This record gives sequence, structure tokens and C-alpha cells, in this order.
Amino acid sequence: MGEGDTSVLEAIKLKKTYGDYDALKGLDLTVNSGDIYCLLGANGAGKTTTINLFLNFIDPTAGQAKVNGIDVTQDPLATKKSLAYIPETVMLYGNLTGMENLEYFAKLGGHGAYAQKDYRNFLERVGLQKEAGDRRVSTYSKGMRQKVGVAIALAKQANTLLLDEPTSGLDPKASNEFSALLTNLQEEGAAILMATHDLFRAKETGTRIGIMKAGVLVDELDTEAVTHADVERIYLQHMH
Repeated sequence: MGEGDTSVLEAIKLKKTYGDYDALKGLDLTVNSGDIYCLLGANGAGKTTTINLFLNFIDPTAGQAKVNGIDVTQDPLATKKSLAYIPETVMLYGNLTGMENLEYFAKLGGHGAYAQKDYRNFLERVGLQKEAGDRRVSTYSKGMRQKVGVAIALAKQANTLLLDEPTSGLDPKASNEFSALLTNLQEEGAAILMATHDLFRAKETGTRIGIMKAGVLVDELDTEAVTHADVERIYLQHMH
């Protein structure tokens, strides 16, 4: 993951319409290398729609979603190679161990040249205990599954992470550990876009916050320039 303040994710007048319903109304958004950009908003604000458009899970009605300068609809295979997606619940094979899941998904992503010690190193980097790596994932807590998700991102050599409510349902310790992981990746130059409901975590972890309401990005905040109380006050003002 290279360093430098370069645009990695870019939405240009991005719109998604379902019949008469505008899920996203002409979004302009940039996430740079070294950014943790937190999207705040209620259910239906357009956060998940934005992430799904960058992943090319759905097609835009208008506008563009670009990853490393490439339009995701023009070359979805190339853009997906540099992306890692961590949803609220990371989908892993419960009957396989953490190590086996990591190896499987790394090979699926075209990175099959790792040795066993490399996989161990990835799990160690994300804070998963060695003995846990040899246990079936069906025995894992949600926080442990999220860590494997980040390890898969490392193995894929993804420079961009798209996260949809990744700390939802985590206890405070696990949530804190996950945030520390994201900060480490950000310091290595990753670009991170995270949809969340957690105002505290957004201020604590994010470098920038975008507030969404009814498919519109209504405000952007630099987290260093605001307090926790500011974030809550500004968010609630927009929600009323």
C-alpha cells in the first residue's frame, strides 16, 4: 500500500434510481490514499448504495464511480482487484479454519504464491491469536471474523477498503481493536470508506466525515477540526 495523497475513490455526479425512488442523488465524493472517510446517516440515506456502486454490485443510473481512476462499469475486474469489501458480517466458511479461509480467499483473488508462514503473518498483523487461526471459523466471535476479513484484504494487496457497518454488534474492546487496525492500514496509505451509524467511532477513527440524508451528501467535516460534541450537534441538526 503506497503512500501519498492521491485520489483512490471518486464519485462524480453519481446517481441511483429505483423507479420513482432516488436512492442516490448526484453524489460527488473523493477518498484519497491515507483517508478514513466515514459516511454517517440513517437507514436509507444512501450509504450502502454508494458502497455497492463502487463495488459494481449495482449499476449507476447516471454519473461515475471510479477506483484508481478507472470507471467501475468500464473495467470491473481491474477495479475489484484493488478493493476489499468488509460487510457487517464477513462471509467466511464456518467449517474451515481461519488459516484455510485466508488461503482460499487469497487464491481466489489471484494471490496464491504465499507460504504458510505468510498467512500466519497476515493473521498476526490483524491481532488474531495463533491458536485461533487453526480453529474452525464457526467457533469465532464476530470481532475475530472481522479480523480475518482484514487479513484477506492484506493478502489481496488491496489498497482500498469498503466497509459497511463493520463495528455493528461488536463489544467496545473488539470495536476499539478494529478501529486500531484501520488506523494502521490508513497510515500505510490505504484509502478507506466506511459506512457507519457510530458517531463516536467516526470521530475517533475517521480523518473525514460525510453526513448523508435521503441520498444527498449534506455536509463534510474534517475530524481534526471538530469535537465529539460538534459531530453530534451537526449530525442532529441535519437529521431534523
